Amino acid sequence: MSWDKQREELNRRQALAEKMGGAEKLSRQHGRGKLDARERLRRLLDKNSFREIGKIAGRGAYDEAGALADFSPSNFIFGRGRINGETVVASADDFTVRGGAADAAIHRKFAMAEQMAHELKLPLIRMIDGTGGGGSVKMLEDMGFTYVPYVPGWEHVVKNLKTVPVVALALGPTAGLGAARMVASHYSVMVRGLAQIFTAGPAVVAGMGAGSNALDKEQLGGADIHTRNGVIDDEAESEDDAFAMARTFLSYLPAHRRARAARTTPHDRANRREEKLLSAVPENSREAYSMRRILELVADKGTVFEMGRRWGRAVITAFARFDGWPVAVLASDPTFLGGSWTADTAEKARRFVSLAEQFRLPVIHLVDNPGFMIGLEAERAATIRRGVEAMNAVYETTVPWASVIIRKAYGVAGAAMSDHTRFQYRFAWPSGDWGSLPMEGGVEVAYKAELERADDPAAALSEIKARLERVTSPFRTAEQFLIEDIIDPRDTRPLLCEFAELAQRQL
Repeated sequence: MSWDKQREELNRRQALAEKMGGAEKLSRQHGRGKLDARERLRRLLDKNSFREIGKIAGRGAYDEAGALADFSPSNFIFGRGRINGETVVASADDFTVRGGAADAAIHRKFAMAEQMAHELKLPLIRMIDGTGGGGSVKMLEDMGFTYVPYVPGWEHVVKNLKTVPVVALALGPTAGLGAARMVASHYSVMVRGLAQIFTAGPAVVAGMGAGSNALDKEQLGGADIHTRNGVIDDEAESEDDAFAMARTFLSYLPAHRRARAARTTPHDRANRREEKLLSAVPENSREAYSMRRILELVADKGTVFEMGRRWGRAVITAFARFDGWPVAVLASDPTFLGGSWTADTAEKARRFVSLAEQFRLPVIHLVDNPGFMIGLEAERAATIRRGVEAMNAVYETTVPWASVIIRKAYGVAGAAMSDHTRFQYRFAWPSGDWGSLPMEGGVEVAYKAELERADDPAAALSEIKARLERVTSPFRTAEQFLIEDIIDPRDTRPLLCEFAELAQRQL
């Protein structure tokens, strides 16, 4: 028995599923400059690696004889694919079928995609376009009743955040549950000009009296808002750029939290010493310099991948390789507020450190931290609370940790460079400058009486500062073994490559 009739129907249903929302809806999607869901999956994944699950799930229309007359597929496509040869779970919302709304969704597919990633311990990529399964007012009328809100399958979303890498890409206007699915990830990207993210769109906001009709989608939820407030990690210039960023992010992480991230074949000498590091930090402590340049010089060439560059800007969070080993890098950025930690900076650092701990990535911390941001706005932003939460995250880590003090390390924020109770794999450059608070902020207070008695207060202040400069020499600290080693900056890469190799013993 060949089952010809059944195979013919199967082929027909699969062909109908390939049509998605139909030629008109696809043309409209492409006319907006957007790829369709199936093309997105093809471009994201390794060639010919996608195996779809539930392709013929949807809603059939039948004639009087009970034969299939037409078919509308689900607006959620998912399955198994590969990225850089590694197996992943990938999903894409199909905006051409009811704009991705819940009344065209089959919630079990969404739940099963999440469940597959969790139970098979596979990274998950969500490509989100539309409400991502959110509701609509029209749906309520069609149903004839309303319901107490719940999100089918969300329990698997929570589990995945604890177990496997989750990437979310916003590839169109994304509201409601779609926005929630974006945020419930370890790495998120939105395409500039193509994607906007909001709890509710402009029309709903205006209809509920929560805003002005004059706000368009970009003004309410564009990249200039959400890549600068920490909602979304990064922006891409195109969908293909977003796919490349997702692939790169995953290349640094293990498949799940109990696995170890893979080493790549090193193409850079571990003992490379960079002469440019000798002039990387200016002698004038008030002068800024490029920490990104230092990171590029000490890491394997061409391996630095920064995430979250546009928010919490006083700290750099990046992945890099050292002698082929993947490492999470936390680094100060003295070009923004001198590297002082704002509330946003502290939150960004906390999230990144927690990500490194979760997926067992060693941490390298390049330190130039003059302290927490001070002033009225800093107090209003609860900077000290966010700062302490970041420091607690550092102290809770168990992954191998290395610190390089490039310049400043002051106060409680400076103390957050590492957990001092653990073995300190730590070095300082000769430019190291540390203490309970910056000298320029405390001299006048500490020596107030002496300065008031002086015939020439300015000369007295200069003399006091000269005395203190001798005391605050980093070599005085090294004498007491309160800093483990002061190194020639050119030795930084060889020592960090040594750390990356030693870290694997603990992992």
